[in-house]
Amino acid sequence: MSISSLGIGSGLDLNGLLDQLRDAERQKLEPIEQQLESEQARISAYGQLEGALSEFQSAADALGDTSLYESLSTNTSGEAVSAAADETAMPGSYNVNVTTLATRGTLASEGVNEVSASDEAIPGLAEQAMTFTFGNGDTADVNIAADSSLEDIRDAINADAEAGVNASVINDGDNYRLALSSRETGADASISSFSFSEADAAPFTADTSNAAQPGTDALLNVNGVEINSATNQVEGAIQGVTLNLQSEGTASVAVEQDTRAVREAVTGFVDAYNGLRSTTGELTTFDAESGQAGELNGDSTVRIVESRLRSELSSGVANSGDGFSMLSDIGISLELDGTLSIDEGQLDSAIANDQQALSDFFAGNDTSTGLAEQLSDSVGQMLSSTGTVQGSINGAESRIESLGSRYTNMEQQVERTIDRYRTQFGQLDGMIAEMNQTSNYLTNQFAALDAQMNAGN
Repeated sequence: MSISSLGIGSGLDLNGLLDQLRDAERQKLEPIEQQLESEQARISAYGQLEGALSEFQSAADALGDTSLYESLSTNTSGEAVSAAADETAMPGSYNVNVTTLATRGTLASEGVNEVSASDEAIPGLAEQAMTFTFGNGDTADVNIAADSSLEDIRDAINADAEAGVNASVINDGDNYRLALSSRETGADASISSFSFSEADAAPFTADTSNAAQPGTDALLNVNGVEINSATNQVEGAIQGVTLNLQSEGTASVAVEQDTRAVREAVTGFVDAYNGLRSTTGELTTFDAESGQAGELNGDSTVRIVESRLRSELSSGVANSGDGFSMLSDIGISLELDGTLSIDEGQLDSAIANDQQALSDFFAGNDTSTGLAEQLSDSVGQMLSSTGTVQGSINGAESRIESLGSRYTNMEQQVERTIDRYRTQFGQLDGMIAEMNQTSNYLTNQFAALDAQMNAGN
């Protein structure tokens, strides 16, 4: 007898029983699932370790850059100038006296009484060139279209990159005028006049009576040396320093080693290492009360990383002279908990008084490798494709692949077991159905026989 759905023939909940058996069989997969989750968590934890190591390496690289200890900064007093130094500057102090700031030349036209609005076409204006003349004798031409308005002339001038002036339209209360301003400061770039190629049909002329202001060069004195500059951004007056003139007056400019940049780099190095220590601490923690442990608790990779870095930090560098050889020489101490701490006063003294020794200590020189370079190389090796950390990640990935295969095989085995149970339950259902049919047949036969016997009486 064929049964299309389990339980129909027997009346038993064979599907429910089969689901219970499936759940029981799939419990065999739970240990593998837990191992997979554990390995995936370890890979994520190794990623956090990689990130913290990379940040520490970057901080070490910053300290290992010799240009850090060669950088200069400027300190100015007074409001007359601001200053910025580049890598070619030399330490020194400079007195600056600004007599005149560089200005732009301006020139306006006479009032154009032929028009009553700035966008009204100037009567009789033919196409022609408008020529500007500057303080150094240079000229520039801008083409003016026929029947242009003052606004059209303004727009044509402003759209020409070679015009040398900017234009605007103003109203003096009676008439509209064209106002011009030199694009560059200084006497040479100052607009001095303008003219039209069709002189007989010029729409307007320059007002040279009271509407002109010649551009001027900046005049300043640096340590007794007179300097003339076409702009207020003066380069070359002090080697490697750009002076930005703000106002007339005096100021002092000090060019000195950039102690702030060095201090920030050292502090960043200490913070990055302590951040690494915090990360490894969280990954290897164990809470005795809850029994909860970090993903890398007891992991040998973390112990190797910590041990190697601690050893290099404690060993310092070789030093044959009077420079620094240990972190403690510059006020950085390795504490019992594995973190680094800074003696602010000792560090400030080292930075202020001997940056060359700091450079030799962290960045190295011709005869020795600096501590920062040693640490960066060590971290680089640990993070390389054949290094400790990547090796641990590769191992976890291999275990995940193996566990994945085991899981697939076990899952297939569970399904085969369930299929076998389903077949057996189907056979049982059919047998019980046949037995029920036989029982019903016999019951009916016995009932019929009993009825015949009672009828004979």
